[in-house]
Amino acid sequence: MPEDLFDAVVNLCKRRGFVFPSAEIYGGIRSTYDYGPLGTLMLRNVREAWWRAMVQERDDVVPIEAAILTNPKVWEASGHLATFADPLVDCRNCHERWRADQIDGTCPSCGSKDLTDARPFNLMFKTFVGPVEDDSSIAYLRPETAQGMFVNFANVQSTTRRRPPFGIAQIGRSFRNEITPGNFVFRTREFEQMEMEYFVRPADAPGWFEYWCAERLAWYKRYGIPDRLLRLRSHVPEELAHYAAAATDVEFSFPWGWGELEGIANRTDFDLKAHSAHSGVRLEHFDQATGERYVPYVIEPAAGATRAMMAFLLAAYDEDEVGGERRVVLRLHPRIAPYQVAVLPLSRKPELLELADEVAKACRSRFQCERDDTQSIGRRYRRQDEIGTPLCVTVDFDSLSDRAVTVRDRDTTAQARIGIDGLLAHLSERLGA
Repeated sequence: MPEDLFDAVVNLCKRRGFVFPSAEIYGGIRSTYDYGPLGTLMLRNVREAWWRAMVQERDDVVPIEAAILTNPKVWEASGHLATFADPLVDCRNCHERWRADQIDGTCPSCGSKDLTDARPFNLMFKTFVGPVEDDSSIAYLRPETAQGMFVNFANVQSTTRRRPPFGIAQIGRSFRNEITPGNFVFRTREFEQMEMEYFVRPADAPGWFEYWCAERLAWYKRYGIPDRLLRLRSHVPEELAHYAAAATDVEFSFPWGWGELEGIANRTDFDLKAHSAHSGVRLEHFDQATGERYVPYVIEPAAGATRAMMAFLLAAYDEDEVGGERRVVLRLHPRIAPYQVAVLPLSRKPELLELADEVAKACRSRFQCERDDTQSIGRRYRRQDEIGTPLCVTVDFDSLSDRAVTVRDRDTTAQARIGIDGLLAHLSERLGA
């Protein structure tokens, strides 16, 4: 492994087209990133893996997609206007600004201890709706996706006929005006969340909280992050949000230390009661079988898509030797890797390119597939290893007569000769598709 894993992965992301600094030709904008071709594919795969586990494979969770621009009354009811703030200090020497709770009284930039008193800084991005910029047109970009699910609780419950326990899930962009963003895509002002609100009987909330802690930890392991890089950390009482009865973070061992990938919280009935009080609309469940009426408690697993992608990249990065040559390889789970298959014609002879196109077309019907015919076959193997492609399919001159191809494994470099007619079945078995 490289001595500086973080720098190695960041450099790979830029070099291979996973992540670019946003608007780089204009000097960029601080802690804002664009996802290149490979990053876009991988991020989509992360979302789909979460969606598969949280929605597709369950019969008790339904999806929603709420608006990013939100009525200010939502944030008043949720407490964000009053309490969604970080303590901000300024360095009088170099004029940098920092979160007071993340420094030890010394400016990280210049070392000065001449700091202002801490003051609250609201993290929400304010904007205006319509042509007139006044108090009546103020709106906010959402700082979390959760509130869209709470305010639609009654709509979802009535249209889907769901009864607790059931969940509402969504994936979407959120925006926070972070004081000190950093560590690549770990903390940015624009990010993507994968959240689910699971509504339960109040008495059942502790059991469901433990259930979702275990489920969410298992998801990261399922897609290739080893035990040694993951842990569950419970919040001590002083850390708990004002609405939470319990909270636990799924943490990953980043190069700079343990950092949160996902938070699981027992949010009690705070949100539904707050929105009910402010809107005048009942947000509760009536159990016809028992005649009981109650406001459900909510268990919330909230993950960051971009943080998860970063963790998968760091966990997968490896360096070894093949044939006496140093190799960089991303040992990504097949469902997370940008491409599952690469089709590589041995040469650019027209007859080989034609057959390679036929094979690639067949592969694309089931997998994300790249066809690459530039440079030597050895260099192409190394390139596919470095971007995490699990299997390479080589079309050679024998393929023209025996209608077979060579399938090479990324991790072991072992090769097998497979007939083209049985190729899709072979790849599906190898990739777990």
